[in-house]
Amino acid sequence: MTRRVLIAGNWKMNLLRAEGEALAAALAAKFTANGSADMLVCPPATLIAPVAAMLEGSMIAVGGQDCHMKESGAHTGDVAAAMIGDLGGSHVIVGHSERRADHGETDATVKAKAEAALAAGLIPIVCVGETEAERDAGKAEAVVETQIRGSLPEGATETGVVIAYEPVWAIGTGRTPTTDDIAAMHDHMRTVAASMLGGAGELRLLYGGSVKPGNAAEILGLADVDGALVGGASLKAEDFLAIAAAAG
Repeated sequence: MTRRVLIAGNWKMNLLRAEGEALAAALAAKFTANGSADMLVCPPATLIAPVAAMLEGSMIAVGGQDCHMKESGAHTGDVAAAMIGDLGGSHVIVGHSERRADHGETDATVKAKAEAALAAGLIPIVCVGETEAERDAGKAEAVVETQIRGSLPEGATETGVVIAYEPVWAIGTGRTPTTDDIAAMHDHMRTVAASMLGGAGELRLLYGGSVKPGNAAEILGLADVDGALVGGASLKAEDFLAIAAAAG
């Protein structure tokens, strides 16, 4: 079964409006959609609308970096999933390790946010990944399995959700697991997800953690890797486009 590669960029808390629009314009001008890869950018909430406007008609999708689990209400500073969709977003990242660490988000919180995303018509990108201490202790697969089982939303389908594996110790460090480690984890993730979804042949599994043009082709060539969640390299049009091109 052929799954379309998804190259997603997480801009994190970076760029003001002029910078975001310039980056979006550069991507729109040079990205050529092909038969195997999709491209997505997830800017800060302040930039979703202007970036979506710049990318209109470009075949590059836009998403958010987080959403609240409620549809609306007294939640100062939060963003509802429907608000992201209202601005032109189609996806939303939930459960990124930085949210889990900085904001104390649990698997139950991530699951509730993913369910809110589905209810709003968005595709949640559910992030999972172990710490360096957990990997060194031989617990990496067990930790990721627990996160998947606790974070996947009720009612999810193979094509309605994406799972991104980001080993915490590799994010922004320049370090990456070996390709054998990545392949083994993604195989395990698909097996776990299949037991929950009734199958996972169409489920897209992304790898994230210091993905760059120099290692993208090798990582994307692995059997159960269906794309990448890119951090720092997504802030440079040339690098992000090169990663997308590596998908073939």
